[in-house]
Amino acid sequence: MGSQASTMWPGAMPPREKLLNHGAAALSDVELLAIFLRTGLPGLHVIQLAEQLIQLAEQLLRQFGSLYHLMSADHQVFCSQKGLGNTSYAQLQAISELAFRFFSSHLAQENAMLNPRITQHYLQSLLAHHEREVFLVLFLDNQHRVIRHQEMFAGTISSFVVHPREIVCAALKANAAAIILAHNHPSGKAEPSHADRVITEQVINACLLLEIRVLDHLVIGRGECVSFAERGWL
Repeated sequence: MGSQASTMWPGAMPPREKLLNHGAAALSDVELLAIFLRTGLPGLHVIQLAEQLIQLAEQLLRQFGSLYHLMSADHQVFCSQKGLGNTSYAQLQAISELAFRFFSSHLAQENAMLNPRITQHYLQSLLAHHEREVFLVLFLDNQHRVIRHQEMFAGTISSFVVHPREIVCAALKANAAAIILAHNHPSGKAEPSHADRVITEQVINACLLLEIRVLDHLVIGRGECVSFAERGWL
């Protein structure tokens, strides 16, 4: 039965087997989603199931626009789609929460700068769902482990809204040796604006007086992230 499915599945290998052989990162969004849709299509022959799962996954991603929009969809909207229901919704929400807790646990124990992708994924899980701009700060100890995060400001980012002195005060209260700045762009485009660069410089200058390092400023879009440190702007 397994070999039958392999010959019928686009790409010659079903997602589960592909994951076991090559790792989860080798799977496309469609293949990852198809793994969790099996419970929504009972009673199908394995060959029919393979074909239907790919079709359903492709249809859902087209309908919602992206994996992010699908996983953050309202419960009622999600369950109204053919092939989806409470089981699929619960599975995907549990996966999302597990990912968030994994990133949180990792950053609490490891140097946040050793694996910047983990930090970026963590911040995306915190900020990407917001419909307005939110400015967040990660407070780090002297080994660059995350002490805590705090949403500092909301609304349009400008010098009138983001107050460097408040960030410095919060860092002192947390006994932080370094910080990472982050904010989202609700438009989905992560390219930093001129105002983003100006406020970063202001925060850096304010923190220098108290020997608090600004390690990075991350701009979060939908499915994308821009790092000031990676661009050499810090």
